[in-house]
Amino acid sequence: MNTTTANSTLHSSSKLESIGAGIIRYGLAIVLIWVGFLKFSPYEAEGIKPLVEHSPFLSWTLGIVSINSLAMILGIIEIILGILIMMRNFSPKASALGSIGAIIMFAITLTFVFSTPGIWQPDYGFPYLSPMPGQFLAKDILLLGAAVWTAGEALNASRMVTTTHKSVMLS
Repeated sequence: MNTTTANSTLHSSSKLESIGAGIIRYGLAIVLIWVGFLKFSPYEAEGIKPLVEHSPFLSWTLGIVSINSLAMILGIIEIILGILIMMRNFSPKASALGSIGAIIMFAITLTFVFSTPGIWQPDYGFPYLSPMPGQFLAKDILLLGAAVWTAGEALNASRMVTTTHKSVMLS
C-alpha cells in the first residue's frame, strides 16, 4: 500500500468515525426527545404502567402521582436530557450532564428486565425475549452505551475547552 492510499484510507475512516459520532450523539438525543413527547399520550402512559408497577425504583411513585402524570414527568426529563446532549457544540459540560442523566435513566430502565413479568417468551424462558416488553427493553443496552460514550466525549471536549481558555488567558 502506498502513502497516498494509506492517507486516503485514514481520511475515509476518520470521516466515517466522525459521521458515526454525530449519529450516535444526535440519534440518542432525537430518540430521547421523541420518546419524551410520546410520554404525553395516554397509550404511552399505559404502556409504561407494568414496567413502573413492578419496579423497585419507581413503583413508589404511583402512590404519589397517577400513571399519566408520571409519564409526563418522565417525558419532560427525557426531553431535557435530549436537549442537553444536543448542546455539545455550545456547552460540552451541559452535554455531559445530559449524557450522565441518560446513563442513570437507562441503568434504571434496564432493571425492568429483572422486575417486569413477561420479559421472557412464554414456554421458552431465558434467553428468549418476548417482543413486548423484552425486546423493547433490549435496545436500552445500546442506548446506555451511546450515553456512556457521549458523556466521555463531552467531558473530554469540556476539558479541552477549559485548557484552551486557560492558555488564551495566560498569553
